[in-house]
Amino acid sequence: MRKKAILVGCGNMAATWVRALREPALKDRVVLTGLVDLDLAAAERLRSEFDISECPAGIDLDGMLSDLRPQIVFDVAVPSARLDVVKTSLGRGCHVLSEKPMATTMEDARKIRQAASRAGRLFAVCQNRRFKEGIRRVRATIESGLLGTVNAIHCDFFVGAHFGGFRDVMQHVLLLDMAIHTFDAARFLSGQEPVAVYCHESNPSGSWYAYGSAANAIFEFTGDVIFTYRGSWSAEGANTSWDSAWRIVGPRGTLLWDGEDHFALNVVDGNDGFFRPLRQVDVPPAPDPRLANGHVSVIDDFLGAIENGREPETSGRDNIRSLAMVFSAIESAAARRRVPIDVQEAA
Repeated sequence: MRKKAILVGCGNMAATWVRALREPALKDRVVLTGLVDLDLAAAERLRSEFDISECPAGIDLDGMLSDLRPQIVFDVAVPSARLDVVKTSLGRGCHVLSEKPMATTMEDARKIRQAASRAGRLFAVCQNRRFKEGIRRVRATIESGLLGTVNAIHCDFFVGAHFGGFRDVMQHVLLLDMAIHTFDAARFLSGQEPVAVYCHESNPSGSWYAYGSAANAIFEFTGDVIFTYRGSWSAEGANTSWDSAWRIVGPRGTLLWDGEDHFALNVVDGNDGFFRPLRQVDVPPAPDPRLANGHVSVIDDFLGAIENGREPETSGRDNIRSLAMVFSAIESAAARRRVPIDVQEAA
Protein backbone atom coordinates (compact mmCIF):
# COMPACT_ATOMS: atom_id res chain seq x y z
CA MET A 1 0.00 0.00 0.00
CA ARG A 2 1.28 3.45 -0.91
CA LYS A 3 2.19 5.73 1.96
CA LYS A 4 0.40 9.06 2.16
CA ALA A 5 2.51 12.23 2.16
CA ILE A 6 1.99 15.97 2.24
CA LEU A 7 4.41 18.54 0.89
CA VAL A 8 5.05 21.71 2.88
CA GLY A 9 6.47 24.70 1.01
CA CYS A 10 5.35 25.25 -2.58
CA GLY A 11 8.04 27.61 -3.85
CA ASN A 12 10.55 27.05 -6.63
CA MET A 13 12.04 23.82 -5.24
CA ALA A 14 8.67 22.10 -4.80
CA ALA A 15 8.33 21.23 -8.48
CA THR A 16 11.53 19.16 -8.31
CA TRP A 17 10.03 17.09 -5.50
CA VAL A 18 6.70 16.56 -7.29
CA ARG A 19 8.46 15.45 -10.47
CA ALA A 20 10.60 13.03 -8.45
CA LEU A 21 7.53 11.51 -6.81
CA ARG A 22 6.18 10.68 -10.27
CA GLU A 23 9.21 8.61 -11.23
CA PRO A 24 8.75 4.83 -11.57
CA ALA A 25 10.90 4.08 -8.51
CA LEU A 26 8.54 6.09 -6.28
CA LYS A 27 5.06 6.47 -7.76
CA ASP A 28 3.80 3.10 -6.53
CA ARG A 29 5.22 3.57 -3.03
CA VAL A 30 4.06 7.05 -1.98
CA VAL A 31 1.16 9.32 -2.94
CA LEU A 32 0.98 13.07 -2.46
CA THR A 33 -2.26 13.89 -0.62
CA GLY A 34 -1.83 17.55 0.36
CA LEU A 35 0.04 20.80 -0.29
CA VAL A 36 0.75 23.41 2.38
CA ASP A 37 2.10 26.94 2.01
CA LEU A 38 1.46 30.19 3.88
CA ASP A 39 1.00 31.67 0.41
CA LEU A 40 -2.08 29.74 -0.73
CA ALA A 41 -1.62 31.01 -4.28
CA ALA A 42 1.76 29.23 -4.46
CA ALA A 43 0.15 25.93 -3.44
CA GLU A 44 -2.64 26.45 -5.97
CA ARG A 45 -0.11 27.18 -8.74
CA LEU A 46 1.76 23.98 -7.96
CA ARG A 47 -1.47 21.99 -7.97
CA SER A 48 -2.40 23.48 -11.34
CA GLU A 49 1.06 23.00 -12.86
CA PHE A 50 1.02 19.27 -12.16
CA ASP A 51 -2.72 18.78 -12.65
CA ILE A 52 -3.27 17.34 -9.19
CA SER A 53 -6.68 18.81 -8.47
CA GLU A 54 -7.45 15.88 -6.15
CA CYS A 55 -4.64 17.08 -3.85
CA PRO A 56 -6.02 19.70 -1.39
CA ALA A 57 -4.06 22.90 -0.81
CA GLY A 58 -4.03 24.92 2.39
CA ILE A 59 -2.13 27.20 4.75
CA ASP A 60 -2.69 25.27 8.02
CA LEU A 61 -0.15 22.46 8.45
CA ASP A 62 -1.55 21.24 11.77
CA GLY A 63 -5.08 21.13 10.40
CA MET A 64 -4.04 19.25 7.28
CA LEU A 65 -2.12 16.72 9.35
CA SER A 66 -5.25 16.15 11.43
CA ASP A 67 -7.53 15.84 8.41
CA LEU A 68 -5.35 13.73 6.10
CA ARG A 69 -3.29 11.69 8.60
CA PRO A 70 -0.25 11.19 6.32
CA GLN A 71 2.67 8.95 7.27
CA ILE A 72 5.27 11.27 5.67
CA VAL A 73 5.91 15.01 5.43
CA PHE A 74 8.20 16.37 2.74
CA ASP A 75 9.43 19.69 4.15
CA VAL A 76 10.43 22.10 1.38
CA ALA A 77 9.69 25.23 3.39
CA VAL A 78 12.10 28.15 3.75
CA PRO A 79 14.90 27.45 6.28
CA SER A 80 13.48 29.84 8.88
CA ALA A 81 10.36 27.65 9.13
CA ARG A 82 12.25 24.36 9.44
CA LEU A 83 12.05 23.85 13.21
CA ASP A 84 8.31 24.54 13.47
CA VAL A 85 7.41 22.44 10.43
CA VAL A 86 9.50 19.46 11.53
CA LYS A 87 8.44 19.50 15.20
CA THR A 88 4.77 19.82 14.26
CA SER A 89 5.03 16.96 11.76
CA LEU A 90 6.98 14.65 14.07
CA GLY A 91 4.53 15.43 16.86
CA ARG A 92 1.74 14.15 14.64
CA GLY A 93 3.56 10.85 14.11
CA CYS A 94 5.00 11.56 10.66
CA HIS A 95 8.40 10.69 9.28
CA VAL A 96 10.01 13.85 7.85
CA LEU A 97 12.38 14.42 4.93
CA SER A 98 13.49 18.07 4.77
CA GLU A 99 15.27 20.24 2.30
CA LYS A 100 18.64 21.48 3.46
CA PRO A 101 19.84 23.14 5.58
CA MET A 102 18.75 20.92 8.46
CA ALA A 103 18.29 24.04 10.61
CA THR A 104 19.34 27.67 10.81
CA THR A 105 21.23 27.13 14.10
CA MET A 106 22.96 24.20 15.76
CA GLU A 107 20.59 24.56 18.71
CA ASP A 108 17.60 24.11 16.41
CA ALA A 109 19.28 21.11 14.76
CA ARG A 110 19.67 19.45 18.16
CA LYS A 111 16.03 20.22 18.97
CA ILE A 112 14.98 18.51 15.73
CA ARG A 113 17.02 15.42 16.57
CA GLN A 114 15.54 15.31 20.05
CA ALA A 115 12.01 15.67 18.66
CA ALA A 116 12.59 12.79 16.21
CA SER A 117 13.91 10.61 19.03
CA ARG A 118 10.93 11.37 21.27
CA ALA A 119 8.48 10.70 18.44
CA GLY A 120 10.20 7.48 17.36
CA ARG A 121 10.12 8.68 13.76
CA LEU A 122 12.73 9.17 11.06
CA PHE A 123 14.11 12.58 10.19
CA ALA A 124 16.48 13.04 7.25
CA VAL A 125 17.81 15.82 5.05
CA CYS A 126 17.70 16.00 1.26
CA GLN A 127 21.42 16.16 0.49
CA ASN A 128 20.52 15.33 -3.11
CA ARG A 129 23.99 15.98 -4.50
CA ARG A 130 25.31 13.03 -2.52
CA PHE A 131 23.03 10.93 -4.75
CA LYS A 132 24.43 11.74 -8.17
CA GLU A 133 26.37 9.54 -10.55
CA GLY A 134 29.57 11.59 -10.50
CA ILE A 135 30.06 11.65 -6.75
CA ARG A 136 29.24 7.95 -6.50
CA ARG A 137 31.92 7.25 -9.11
CA VAL A 138 34.46 9.35 -7.20
CA ARG A 139 33.61 7.53 -3.97
CA ALA A 140 34.04 4.16 -5.74
CA THR A 141 37.46 5.29 -7.03
CA ILE A 142 38.61 6.29 -3.56
CA GLU A 143 37.36 3.03 -2.08
CA SER A 144 39.22 1.06 -4.78
CA GLY A 145 42.55 2.20 -3.32
CA LEU A 146 43.88 3.45 -6.66
CA LEU A 147 44.99 6.73 -5.02
CA GLY A 148 46.21 5.13 -1.81
CA THR A 149 44.90 6.70 1.37
CA VAL A 150 43.51 10.11 0.43
CA ASN A 151 45.34 12.94 2.20
CA ALA A 152 43.87 16.08 0.58
CA ILE A 153 40.64 17.20 -1.06
CA HIS A 154 40.45 20.58 -2.78
CA CYS A 155 37.26 22.11 -4.10
CA ASP A 156 36.29 25.17 -6.16
CA PHE A 157 32.75 26.53 -6.46
CA PHE A 158 32.30 29.68 -8.55
CA VAL A 159 28.79 30.45 -9.83
CA GLY A 160 27.12 33.75 -10.67
CA ALA A 161 23.63 32.87 -9.43
CA HIS A 162 20.85 35.48 -9.60
CA PHE A 163 18.04 33.95 -7.56
CA GLY A 164 16.09 36.89 -6.26
CA GLY A 165 13.92 36.19 -3.24
CA PHE A 166 15.04 35.24 0.26
CA ARG A 167 18.61 34.33 -0.68
CA ASP A 168 19.39 37.90 -1.72
CA VAL A 169 18.98 39.06 1.88
CA MET A 170 20.03 35.88 3.71
CA GLN A 171 23.01 36.14 6.04
CA HIS A 172 25.92 33.78 5.27
CA VAL A 173 24.07 32.85 2.10
CA LEU A 174 26.87 30.86 0.46
CA LEU A 175 27.98 28.98 3.56
CA LEU A 176 24.52 28.22 4.92
CA ASP A 177 22.50 27.66 1.75
CA MET A 178 25.01 26.15 -0.69
CA ALA A 179 28.35 25.16 0.85
CA ILE A 180 26.56 22.57 2.98
CA HIS A 181 26.37 20.43 -0.20
CA THR A 182 30.12 20.59 -0.74
CA PHE A 183 31.00 20.12 2.92
CA ASP A 184 28.72 17.09 3.11
CA ALA A 185 30.30 15.71 -0.06
CA ALA A 186 33.79 16.08 1.42
CA ARG A 187 32.72 14.02 4.45
CA PHE A 188 31.10 11.45 2.20
CA LEU A 189 34.10 11.11 -0.12
CA SER A 190 36.82 11.10 2.53
CA GLY A 191 35.04 8.90 5.03
CA GLN A 192 36.47 11.21 7.68
CA GLU A 193 35.03 13.74 10.11
CA PRO A 194 35.89 17.45 10.57
CA VAL A 195 38.18 18.46 13.42
CA ALA A 196 38.76 22.21 12.91
CA VAL A 197 38.32 25.02 10.38
CA TYR A 198 39.76 28.39 9.45
CA CYS A 199 37.43 30.41 7.24
CA HIS A 200 37.32 33.85 5.65
CA GLU A 201 33.89 35.06 4.51
CA SER A 202 33.30 38.13 2.33
CA ASN A 203 30.82 39.88 0.09
CA PRO A 204 32.83 41.03 -2.94
CA SER A 205 32.42 44.40 -4.60
CA GLY A 206 29.63 44.15 -7.16
CA SER A 207 27.84 41.35 -5.33
CA TRP A 208 24.05 41.44 -5.64
CA TYR A 209 23.67 39.67 -2.31
CA ALA A 210 23.33 41.54 0.98
CA TYR A 211 25.74 39.29 2.91
CA GLY A 212 28.48 36.69 2.59
CA SER A 213 28.36 35.53 -1.02
CA ALA A 214 31.98 34.28 -0.98
CA ALA A 215 34.12 32.20 1.37
CA ASN A 216 37.48 30.45 1.59
CA ALA A 217 37.97 27.70 4.16
CA ILE A 218 40.58 25.18 5.29
CA PHE A 219 39.21 22.17 7.18
CA GLU A 220 41.23 19.66 9.15
CA PHE A 221 39.68 16.17 9.08
CA THR A 222 40.42 13.03 11.02
CA GLY A 223 42.89 10.73 9.28
CA ASP A 224 45.20 13.72 8.60
CA VAL A 225 43.05 14.76 5.64
CA ILE A 226 42.96 18.43 4.61
CA PHE A 227 39.91 19.79 2.80
CA THR A 228 40.04 23.23 1.21
CA TYR A 229 37.07 25.15 -0.15
CA ARG A 230 37.04 28.23 -2.38
CA GLY A 231 33.57 29.47 -3.22
CA SER A 232 31.51 32.36 -4.54
CA TRP A 233 27.89 32.86 -5.58
CA SER A 234 28.70 36.22 -7.12
CA ALA A 235 31.47 35.19 -9.55
CA GLU A 236 30.54 36.00 -13.15
CA GLY A 237 32.18 34.72 -16.30
CA ALA A 238 33.36 31.15 -15.68
CA ASN A 239 30.85 29.08 -13.77
CA THR A 240 31.95 25.79 -12.28
CA SER A 241 29.49 22.95 -11.93
CA TRP A 242 26.86 23.30 -9.20
CA ASP A 243 28.65 20.29 -7.71
CA SER A 244 31.99 22.18 -7.70
CA ALA A 245 35.30 21.22 -9.28
CA TRP A 246 37.40 18.73 -7.31
CA ARG A 247 41.03 17.65 -6.91
CA ILE A 248 41.51 14.56 -4.74
CA VAL A 249 45.07 13.65 -3.85
CA GLY A 250 46.63 10.48 -2.47
CA PRO A 251 50.21 9.16 -2.36
CA ARG A 252 49.65 7.09 -5.51
CA GLY A 253 47.97 9.70 -7.71
CA THR A 254 45.35 12.39 -8.24
CA LEU A 255 41.75 12.41 -9.40
CA LEU A 256 40.28 15.50 -11.05
CA TRP A 257 36.51 15.82 -11.40
CA ASP A 258 34.73 18.81 -12.89
CA GLY A 259 31.56 18.08 -10.93
CA GLU A 260 29.81 16.89 -14.07
CA ASP A 261 30.95 14.25 -16.58
CA HIS A 262 34.70 14.82 -16.94
CA PHE A 263 37.16 12.78 -14.89
CA ALA A 264 40.95 12.54 -15.08
CA LEU A 265 42.67 9.91 -12.94
CA ASN A 266 46.45 9.55 -13.07
CA VAL A 267 48.40 7.16 -10.86
CA VAL A 268 52.14 6.75 -10.36
CA ASP A 269 53.56 4.05 -12.65
CA GLY A 270 57.24 3.79 -11.74
CA ASN A 271 59.87 4.70 -9.17
CA ASP A 272 62.36 6.76 -11.22
CA GLY A 273 62.65 10.35 -12.40
CA PHE A 274 62.21 13.83 -10.96
CA PHE A 275 58.54 13.56 -11.92
CA ARG A 276 57.44 9.97 -11.59
CA PRO A 277 55.87 8.40 -14.69
CA LEU A 278 52.07 8.33 -14.65
CA ARG A 279 49.42 6.01 -16.00
CA GLN A 280 45.93 7.19 -16.88
CA VAL A 281 43.17 5.03 -15.39
CA ASP A 282 39.45 4.92 -16.13
CA VAL A 283 37.14 5.99 -13.32
CA PRO A 284 34.84 3.08 -12.40
CA PRO A 285 31.07 3.37 -12.93
CA ALA A 286 28.65 4.10 -10.11
CA PRO A 287 28.23 0.81 -8.24
CA ASP A 288 24.46 1.18 -7.71
CA PRO A 289 22.43 3.29 -10.20
CA ARG A 290 19.56 3.50 -7.69
CA LEU A 291 21.81 5.69 -5.53
CA ALA A 292 22.71 8.05 -8.38
CA ASN A 293 19.47 9.80 -9.32
CA GLY A 294 19.33 12.93 -7.18
CA HIS A 295 16.02 13.63 -5.43
CA VAL A 296 14.57 10.32 -6.60
CA SER A 297 17.40 8.43 -4.90
CA VAL A 298 17.11 10.49 -1.69
CA ILE A 299 13.39 9.77 -1.42
CA ASP A 300 13.92 6.13 -2.44
CA ASP A 301 16.50 5.72 0.34
CA PHE A 302 14.18 7.43 2.84
CA LEU A 303 11.25 5.18 1.94
CA GLY A 304 13.50 2.14 2.15
CA ALA A 305 14.59 3.20 5.62
CA ILE A 306 10.94 3.45 6.74
CA GLU A 307 10.07 0.11 5.16
CA ASN A 308 13.08 -1.76 6.56
CA GLY A 309 13.52 -0.09 9.95
CA ARG A 310 16.98 1.29 9.22
CA GLU A 311 18.57 4.74 9.28
CA PRO A 312 18.54 6.80 6.06
CA GLU A 313 21.94 7.67 4.62
CA THR A 314 21.32 11.38 5.18
CA SER A 315 19.67 11.06 8.60
CA GLY A 316 19.70 13.95 11.02
CA ARG A 317 22.32 12.11 13.06
CA ASP A 318 24.68 12.17 10.08
CA ASN A 319 23.73 15.52 8.58
CA ILE A 320 24.18 17.50 11.77
CA ARG A 321 27.91 16.85 11.34
CA SER A 322 27.89 18.58 7.96
CA LEU A 323 25.87 21.41 9.46
CA ALA A 324 28.49 21.72 12.21
CA MET A 325 31.06 22.41 9.49
CA VAL A 326 28.90 25.29 8.24
CA PHE A 327 28.39 26.96 11.59
CA SER A 328 31.99 26.43 12.65
CA ALA A 329 33.09 28.10 9.40
CA ILE A 330 30.75 31.02 10.13
CA GLU A 331 32.14 31.27 13.67
CA SER A 332 35.71 31.16 12.36
CA ALA A 333 35.02 33.92 9.83
CA ALA A 334 33.51 36.15 12.52
CA ALA A 335 36.32 35.51 15.02
CA ARG A 336 39.08 35.44 12.38
CA ARG A 337 40.65 32.37 13.98
CA ARG A 338 40.82 28.59 13.75
CA VAL A 339 37.74 26.98 15.35
CA PRO A 340 37.69 23.38 16.63
CA ILE A 341 34.75 21.20 15.57
CA ASP A 342 33.52 18.67 18.12
CA VAL A 343 31.43 16.24 16.07
CA GLN A 344 30.38 14.35 19.21
CA GLU A 345 29.02 17.56 20.67
CA ALA A 346 27.40 18.37 17.32
CA ALA A 347 25.57 15.07 17.30
